[in-house]
Amino acid sequence: MKFTEAKLEQVFIDLLQEEGFQYISGDQIDRSEEDVLIKEDIRAFLKKQYSKDGITDSEIDGIIRELEKLPASDLYETNKTVMRKVSDGFLLKREDHKLKDLYIRLIDFEGLTKEDAVSQTSELSVAADGKEKYQIHADQNIYKFVNQFEIQGYEKRIPDGILFINGLPFVVFELKSAIRENTNIHDAYIQLTTRYKRDIPELFKYNAFCIISDGVNTKAGSFFAPYDYFYAWRSAPDRQMLNKDGFDGMKSLISGMLNKNDLRNIIRHFIYVPDVSKKEEKILCRYPQYYGALKLFSNIKQHQRPDGDGKGGTYFGATGCGKSYTMLFLTRLLMKSKFFTSPTIVLITDRTDLDDQLSGQFTNAKAFIGDNVVESVESRADLRQKLQGRNSGGVFLTTIHKFTEDTELLTDRNNVICISDEAHRSQTNLDQKVRITENGVSKRYGFAKYLHDSLPNATYVGFTGTPVDATLDVFGEWWMPIP
Repeated sequence: MKFTEAKLEQVFIDLLQEEGFQYISGDQIDRSEEDVLIKEDIRAFLKKQYSKDGITDSEIDGIIRELEKLPASDLYETNKTVMRKVSDGFLLKREDHKLKDLYIRLIDFEGLTKEDAVSQTSELSVAADGKEKYQIHADQNIYKFVNQFEIQGYEKRIPDGILFINGLPFVVFELKSAIRENTNIHDAYIQLTTRYKRDIPELFKYNAFCIISDGVNTKAGSFFAPYDYFYAWRSAPDRQMLNKDGFDGMKSLISGMLNKNDLRNIIRHFIYVPDVSKKEEKILCRYPQYYGALKLFSNIKQHQRPDGDGKGGTYFGATGCGKSYTMLFLTRLLMKSKFFTSPTIVLITDRTDLDDQLSGQFTNAKAFIGDNVVESVESRADLRQKLQGRNSGGVFLTTIHKFTEDTELLTDRNNVICISDEAHRSQTNLDQKVRITENGVSKRYGFAKYLHDSLPNATYVGFTGTPVDATLDVFGEWWMPIP
């Protein structure tokens, strides 16, 4: 099915309304054309969210001013600053200096996990014995999808659609009709990243990601990414149907990526911006990375010792599927989780070049991970020293070969998560090997045996492109992303 741009726009409006987004035309919003924020929504959300803290109107106006004064001239750095404020929150100094600083979130992220009490209602969850289990949290955010939103920048522009949460324009849509000659989805990308970037950069200070579509193909990507890094999205029930396009592709992206829970989760945990970058790097997860990290996170919770068997799961992904980013997203999930309360992560590879690659990526992601201790380990003794006296936190990168036949305990804590890359090779050799030599019988174990003996209560997660039976025996059930 092919659409005119007007019909394509209406399809997106209808599908987003099905997801619970309020549709409103931009000409119905009381604002100056230079404004890209819906300030009344920001004020309404913050006033309600922090009413018990006595937040004042002038304090809210101060938050808005701080956002507006961030320069669009340095768009990448400003977008990085905004995304960190959104995903991690920030402290507000109170007008009344007797009051403690107030921790502000511009999006209500509560209810995304069970420990946050998942629900769209505000009732209590009651167990069969009549006892209250936990307080269910209602989604307090204000969601709007807006078209005809005229923006006066260096030139006047009207994006095809903008998705606002609490008055901030997080997702920008650009649509082109496939029935128009010499027009395709790539033209939508050029419109966003060239013309809009030049004429209305203020809009993209707050952008989480963009959606482009020509009715045949619908893709999502970072505003700073090359066109080749815009991808389709498959919702959880649709992952087996690889060739979906047209209306089905649009519906799959909207139901799988833009439903309120997954959208909030992606904005909070699945958009990575390096601490320092010579290029304008901003990585939006692809759907295999998203579902894979969530699956492993859930599996680790279920299998964590002492109640579980320590087998956190196996991620089976071919070369080029972005395993290192999946590891990074999983690490953030673990570090930010209320359930794990800042675990210690040990990342293990079986080759020095892989260790160097992961070290470079992870040590440049301290803000994203949420821990300033992200370090490469020089030796087993070095790791022991780093773990001594540490009860939580820290990300340590090493190679399996550093676990030689030193069987001394490193730590018996159960809040240690070991994430192994290339888990089909030297990281599964737990069995004893017997060799007959001129000097008699030699008995020794593989590196993995000494690793497990050194961290007996850790939970182990494996990433591999070539799973074997031993991989599943060591790391547990496998999950395969479908590209």
